[in-house]
Amino acid sequence: MGKSRTKRFKRPQFSPTGGCQAELAAAENGTEREDDDGPAAELLEKLQHPSAEVRECACAGLARLVQQRPALPDLARRDAVRRLGPLLLDPSLGVRETAAGALRNLSACGGFEVCDDMVTKDIMTPLVALLKECSAGLDSNEMSSQEKKDRNGNSVESIANEAVNVLWNICECSSKAVSIFNKEGCLEIVIKYLSRFSTNVDLAISVAYCLQTVTEDNPELLKSFSGSALRVLESAMLAPASSMERTLLKTLVAGTIWNLKDVIPSKSQAEIINAILKTLSEVLEMDAGKVVIQMKEAETQRVKTAAETEDVLENANGGGLIEDDEMEEIPPKRRVRRKTFISDLLPPTDKELREATALLTAQQTALEIIVNMCCSEGPSDDEDEWEEEPSSSDESEAFMEDTLCEGAGQLLSPLCLSHEVHSALTSFLLPKKIFEKTAFPNSIAVDICSGNPTWKPLVRKMNTVQCRALVCLQSLVSLLEVEHLGGAPALQALAQHLSTLLFSQPDFAKHVDFLEAISSALRALLQTMASKNISQCLTPDQLMTLCRAGVQSASVGVRVNVVSILGIMGSVLAKEDGTLETLKTIGCFLLEVATKDPSLVVAGEALDALFDVFADGKEAEKASVQIHLLSALKEFQPVFKMRIRKEGRGKYSPDQLCVLDNVKMNLRRFVAYQETVQKRLTT
Repeated sequence: MGKSRTKRFKRPQFSPTGGCQAELAAAENGTEREDDDGPAAELLEKLQHPSAEVRECACAGLARLVQQRPALPDLARRDAVRRLGPLLLDPSLGVRETAAGALRNLSACGGFEVCDDMVTKDIMTPLVALLKECSAGLDSNEMSSQEKKDRNGNSVESIANEAVNVLWNICECSSKAVSIFNKEGCLEIVIKYLSRFSTNVDLAISVAYCLQTVTEDNPELLKSFSGSALRVLESAMLAPASSMERTLLKTLVAGTIWNLKDVIPSKSQAEIINAILKTLSEVLEMDAGKVVIQMKEAETQRVKTAAETEDVLENANGGGLIEDDEMEEIPPKRRVRRKTFISDLLPPTDKELREATALLTAQQTALEIIVNMCCSEGPSDDEDEWEEEPSSSDESEAFMEDTLCEGAGQLLSPLCLSHEVHSALTSFLLPKKIFEKTAFPNSIAVDICSGNPTWKPLVRKMNTVQCRALVCLQSLVSLLEVEHLGGAPALQALAQHLSTLLFSQPDFAKHVDFLEAISSALRALLQTMASKNISQCLTPDQLMTLCRAGVQSASVGVRVNVVSILGIMGSVLAKEDGTLETLKTIGCFLLEVATKDPSLVVAGEALDALFDVFADGKEAEKASVQIHLLSALKEFQPVFKMRIRKEGRGKYSPDQLCVLDNVKMNLRRFVAYQETVQKRLTT
């Protein structure tokens, strides 16, 4: 249940609207009128103003201000959370909504520490109370839909949406918040909100995000799921996807249902898993590039039509500009507001952009769910296994017979795949669809989005989908049998595809997310091909180009992947004739990484790779002698052992320490083996 993620994805934020332009401008510029004490002071002071309109404008200003990271310490010092909290229950619906929006942005922008601080300052008490009041308001049969709005158009559902987003952000960062969610019966409230998915998809999406977060590793909450709650989830997942936003909703709900699999009766497991993967398959089948192009064309046409309509109406009014004082003279049915900018013609929802964004987010989410399906998290009991194990009576023989603690270099969660998931993955052709998503985004769509500031963020989202597909591909290659991946020819074609992706970008090393994802996929693929004796595709030159670029990366994951790839390829080359010079190059490279990389994890992986490359083969034996591998490792052995003792407990997880301990043991055994090799070759 505890949340210990190291990375958060960017959250959608609250965008205040209304007539608070002075406060918003001051907050956005980081300045405040008539006050030299910083932008936060006066806005916070106005939260206590008798006028609801002033309080609402102050909340809107704070919603903008908290998006500026330098402002966060000042807001914390002035106890902004405690001062905003009571406004969640303000008599004015507008104040409630903007206060929730300010807290939503604060929780989204502030990260783990800010969210923990919000829980410490008891934001959950007024937040839960607000959620309950909104639930009661929506349930009331005495209120018409119009009466559920105040005179400014603020609705109970809009307030609930902002509140659920605050809840989602905080619960993702704080296990204490999740405990409060469990104890305060928040599940029943948000399920009630979700049941309105047919009329309010925005609120349903926010709830689905929140549920996907709180149902992860939360057995206490899973016990609270009633049959009616499960039926609401099932209805939302199986409902027709009449829009891309509803596609996103279905995908998020599928992720929540996957988290609930342990409380679903075993007789229904296969049916539910099939329904989940059918949903994900339908999402991934869609061509996001074409949808982006279609949505942009639709937006352009809509703007053009609106502009033409504006011109017709303007000509009907005599072709002149309509001044404000002239408006009173025009009959109500003929009143037209003069549009100054073409962007004014767009509705605030930007529906085409929302649709394109929703599909890309749905595909990213679908790929992440599939990766989670392939991973099982098992806690390690090896935290205290630090001391060196007793020496074997025959180190060199043990080294040759042992598998060098196969998998010791694997630093990711172990992979598993149930029969039901395996069957559904293959029956819905998901490997093929995931493979297709690894291609670079549609160039036309990228060009269209790049040329428009509003659409430009979609380029990043398209690249993210590609990276998630590569990570997903890595999992499938590690789990599925070769025949389920299409056999040896399909693996060779896939390897060629990944090589083309990698080397078609001259500056691939600059794109860290892409390099980490593709190197992970390539590592898994080459390992599978090596284990099945399928010929590799990378040339020695390509191999060294990748590795030289990769070890310069700031990402530990990239550096681990490239040295592992070098070990896999080197172990294959060691068994072939005429590879002496290449093996010497590989050996020198791995030695340098092992002895100089600042990360013990990377150093350990480089040592593992050396063990693989020089464990067997005549060419490998000759190369090891010529690069003086034995003397280098004997010199490094005490240094490595000392680094583990000094740096280990403070920097590395128990799982990583277990891996490093295995590497340390194997290093001792490999040195003994190399001593026998050197004696044999020199006598």
